[in-house]
Amino acid sequence: MTTINLITKIKASKQIVFDVSRNIDVHQQSASKSNEVAIAGVTTGLINLNETVTWRGKHFGFYLTHKSIISAMNYYDYFVDEMVEGKFKSFKHEHFFKEENGVTIMNDLLQYETPFGSIGKLFDTLFLKKHLIGFLLERNKMLKKIAENQ
Repeated sequence: MTTINLITKIKASKQIVFDVSRNIDVHQQSASKSNEVAIAGVTTGLINLNETVTWRGKHFGFYLTHKSIISAMNYYDYFVDEMVEGKFKSFKHEHFFKEENGVTIMNDLLQYETPFGSIGKLFDTLFLKKHLIGFLLERNKMLKKIAENQ
């Protein structure tokens, strides 16, 4: 299993950051480089507990789909999206929010497993982990910009 842990500091209340983080439209905007769009489930606005979204985007030259469910949510502190259908063996993205002195500390904890045994692990080491970190950093840059301007 591979783990990615990112911390982003945003000068906005955790309520704003929490809502921007689960906004489908904001995600699509931040993932424009991969042409990622929501094609089923919740396709616009805020996603909530037990709701699903299916994404379609171009990664590594291929159009891929990824269906996630919001499997846990504690308003303004935490939510989890987990893969229901997709190319990963497992995929769990936890989002934590803590506010200190008007700054929200957003912690992304992404854990995933690749399929295809040794080949999947090699692909992860050489390409996938770096790709996912870049994807999340781009997403968080957009979230920060939007949240700080509200």
